[in-house]
Amino acid sequence: MRVRVLFFGVLKDIVGASEDVIDVAPGTNLDSVFSSYSQRFETLRDKRPSILFARNREFSRGDTMLAENDEIAFLPPVSGGSGHQRANRCWLTRDPIDAKQLVDELLRPEDGASVVFEGVVRNNTKGRPTLYLEYECYEPMALEQMKRISHEIAEKFAIGHIGLVHRLGRLEISEASVAIVTTAPHRKAAFDAAFEAINRLKREVPIWKKEFFADGAVWVEGEWDEKLRSMPVPDEVT
Repeated sequence: MRVRVLFFGVLKDIVGASEDVIDVAPGTNLDSVFSSYSQRFETLRDKRPSILFARNREFSRGDTMLAENDEIAFLPPVSGGSGHQRANRCWLTRDPIDAKQLVDELLRPEDGASVVFEGVVRNNTKGRPTLYLEYECYEPMALEQMKRISHEIAEKFAIGHIGLVHRLGRLEISEASVAIVTTAPHRKAAFDAAFEAINRLKREVPIWKKEFFADGAVWVEGEWDEKLRSMPVPDEVT
């Protein structure tokens, strides 16, 4: 069987490629594929406890069996054109984020509050001067996860609308990398929804950050939400 394997963040640097196409035997699972790469690139083995797997853009356990033409992704910890419906806006962009415009689009006449959270690029990490950042992501899967999060938050809190937008590519100091906008009749629901949205986005969406300094660059690793490690294994592979 032939499958496509995707690498992101620091894993891409270790392997030296963003993707690979390999042939595997019937009955092969995700753990087996990762082990084969670990034998070729020993640094991968030490990172296994923090890596999550995806099969066909869904988080999957290591014992998930593979099928012909599957798309596999190995996902390191995330750095702690799309569904543009008015109700919940989720998208990725390489252009500057305009949070004010997003508020104007989402705010309803019956709303008495709008909350805007923007994460911006700071000029240092623990005193070490930062030159700029670069963000990359598993775009199709990231969008699906952002839409899922926005839907679940809209169901949980008494809000009107929610918008999630994340910037990709190179970002300079003081530029916004992410924006969360919530609108609601009352302020508490808007604040609570925005707070949960940014926390979940940082732990559940496959987006990675690389920080550049005068003397080198590093991938910034956070951690996955623990619930993603216990995803059920599909009953069958189709």
